[in-house]
Amino acid sequence: MSLPSSLSDSVVLPHCPELLAPAGNWDCAKAAVENGADAIYFGLDRFNARMRAENFTEADLPALMAFLHSRGVKGYVTLNTLVFPHELREAEQYLRTMIAAGVDAVIVQDVGICQLIRHLSPDFPIHASTQMTVTSAAGVAFARDLGCQLVVLARECSLKEINKIQAQLADQEIALPLEVFVHGALCVAYSGQCLTSEALGGRSANRGECAQACRMTYDLIADGESVELGDRKYLLSPQDLSGLEVLPELVQTGVSCLKIEGRLKTPEYVANVTRVYRQALDRVTAAAPSVQSPASAAPKDVLNRGAEPYRPSPEERYQLEMAFSRGISTGWFEGIDNQALVHARFGKKRGVYLGEVTRVSSQGVSLRLAAPVKPGDGVVFDNGHPAAGEEGGRVYQVEQRGQESLLSFGRHDLNLSRIRTGDRVWKTSDPQLDRELRQTFAGEEPKFQRPIYIEVQGSAGEVMVAIARDSLGHIAQATSAIPLVAAHNQPLTTERLTQQLGRLGRTPFRLEALENRLDGDLMLPVSELNRLRRQLVEQLEELRSQPPRWQLNGEATLQQVLPKVTLPATSQQPALLALVRSRSQLEAALRSGVETIYCEFENPAIYRDTVQWFRANQVSQQQTVWVAPPRITKPLEQYILDQVRRSEADGYLIRNYDQLKNFSGERCVGDFSLNVANALTADYFKRRYGLERLTASYDLNVDQLEALLRSLPGGWLEITLHQHMPMFHMEHCVFCAFLSEGKDFRDCGRPCEQHEVKLRDRIGTEHILQADAGCRNTVFNGVAQTGAEYTQRLIEVGATHFRIEFLNETPQQVTQTLDRYRQLLSGNISGAQLWRALKLQSKLGVTRGPLDSKQAW
Repeated sequence: MSLPSSLSDSVVLPHCPELLAPAGNWDCAKAAVENGADAIYFGLDRFNARMRAENFTEADLPALMAFLHSRGVKGYVTLNTLVFPHELREAEQYLRTMIAAGVDAVIVQDVGICQLIRHLSPDFPIHASTQMTVTSAAGVAFARDLGCQLVVLARECSLKEINKIQAQLADQEIALPLEVFVHGALCVAYSGQCLTSEALGGRSANRGECAQACRMTYDLIADGESVELGDRKYLLSPQDLSGLEVLPELVQTGVSCLKIEGRLKTPEYVANVTRVYRQALDRVTAAAPSVQSPASAAPKDVLNRGAEPYRPSPEERYQLEMAFSRGISTGWFEGIDNQALVHARFGKKRGVYLGEVTRVSSQGVSLRLAAPVKPGDGVVFDNGHPAAGEEGGRVYQVEQRGQESLLSFGRHDLNLSRIRTGDRVWKTSDPQLDRELRQTFAGEEPKFQRPIYIEVQGSAGEVMVAIARDSLGHIAQATSAIPLVAAHNQPLTTERLTQQLGRLGRTPFRLEALENRLDGDLMLPVSELNRLRRQLVEQLEELRSQPPRWQLNGEATLQQVLPKVTLPATSQQPALLALVRSRSQLEAALRSGVETIYCEFENPAIYRDTVQWFRANQVSQQQTVWVAPPRITKPLEQYILDQVRRSEADGYLIRNYDQLKNFSGERCVGDFSLNVANALTADYFKRRYGLERLTASYDLNVDQLEALLRSLPGGWLEITLHQHMPMFHMEHCVFCAFLSEGKDFRDCGRPCEQHEVKLRDRIGTEHILQADAGCRNTVFNGVAQTGAEYTQRLIEVGATHFRIEFLNETPQQVTQTLDRYRQLLSGNISGAQLWRALKLQSKLGVTRGPLDSKQAW
């Protein structure tokens, strides 16, 4: 049915981002729908980044999508993990099921999976997950070239950076919608780049198995001495994100979708946070001038400057803090503030701050209330040692005594002797609020109604035509069974039509606007108006129930897109490569005779002099020096890549999408941060970008690494055989936060240049902290890992390039280590012998790390 021009012209909507809510189960899905989510995202029982969530099954998809579509809500499936070689066929079947079920989009991390989707279907929408670590316009362009329809930016992008990315995309005529996280837990490390759980226990965050090591306690060690930080022990645990304070500015950036984190959270959490942001978004956009559609390019200024500026209410903040809160902040939206991001006092849920204990008596606990509390509320007493066990319970009675309030509890609920004056008190539970939230999604009848627009047309003696349209573009038309007649009294005014056609209770619709195009004073029986209304509703519901019909190529197979494996004509002697992080290590590696040396220095400005020195001192003409740019590139950091390029090195170690673009045409090797875990991903980078080799993902154990080697032509992969695993890579600067009072590099005094810093974990291991040119920190595992015992197995299946990475080793240790690995590759010593030698060399010993296929957390 074509849309009448009058209705088309009259329905003009303000720019409003889609509100995307999480759903770990059916109740969460209902909670999101009934509180105003425009879309939900959810995982199936494989390949999603929240494997601890209840999740849905493939069998749930038809019913779930039918429910969502009947309510005008989209459903996105998360397939946002790396996929290993032996899993590609199962992933293919998952994708076929999603496409057939009418899923609205799939959220993907793995580059190879994007390739597989486009082989199976030319039009099934792909959303590039935040696990892809997109921080720039070059990253968005990379996703577009992969076939993605939307990109989820890294949480670390500020409003200023989002605006810069949007401007750069406009200059390049790239029109790809952007999505950002607006609320929920913040990972301290860049998503897709965190290897901590993998390094410490074989539970990969890139596989949905994050063990939340960032929420643990750490001691700060500077120059060998413990730094006294009082009760600040949770040095890597950010406060939760809340973009409510900057919601108008977020809308102004023109992002297309605002995402709420929380697939491990309760239905009450989903209901609470979704409702707050739905109402806030509606208030923000109500003051906006009209644009043609929500999907159109954002205007330069979407906010009506004459309108009352949006400010979050105390009640909204209270509800968000009660939903789940480790403390809330605007994260990185307002730029970097290392003093605000991590308060470091606790790493678990608190709630609403009530005040400090002023006295403890046999009657209860007194304090000056900073927020309301009532009988039945749950509280916890914070003595500054959250890991040691805390007192808490439900309030029995609240008694006002002057400026203080006395909270009393059940006889056996608290051990009052453990509560001290000065303890902080937090409200952790509000049963009344929880009951109210559960009511929002209880029962089967729709609670949240979405707008429809109705137009009526007709003249005396003709039938009346009623046309309805919803915000998704569905159009229904109904015609009266009897003609309109002239009205002697009570004509069909706009008010009467609105009253009668707006009776939409127990339906998923509400009448947003009605346009009366009747010619003169006319009338029609109320019964006929009711019939027309019911017919419009039935048609709209029927239209909504029809799933999107994506193309699915029945002839397409996985085998067709896998690279052809060719065996080398002659066996190749395995090559030993070294990565060094200081000039003294470079000198030792150079003297050892290693032919390929990578340099990863904190300051890329010294690469040019380093390369010149290397060429003046190289032992043989076969030796080459390669340099590594930082792992992350933000919109205003092109100057760093320019510094790297001016080095005129023999080659470059590529870490991200900007570097793929900037070093195109040069000799390049893809590093581990590109997350190459299967043959499809490897083939894409080799074929499209001409990389000489690709570093295998650090998420692979030895069995999976063997499978990857078998699936690729010889010489494609580089395997890191020895290293201190880079665990956390983060925008959060520990140096600045805890060794200065500054917010960022402009006022921190650069403690990273003055101190050697380590983080000591709960079992006593001291992990090494380093900063890069962008002031980003990496926490390296204090214990080196080696794959020495697996080397022969890997050589037998085609491995030809083995990298040894150094961190803080002395030149003597560099020489010894390279010599031992050279003996290993030449067959003069066994992996077991090298393992024993390395354990003796290091005070901390070595570990097999993720390569150990038997490792368990």
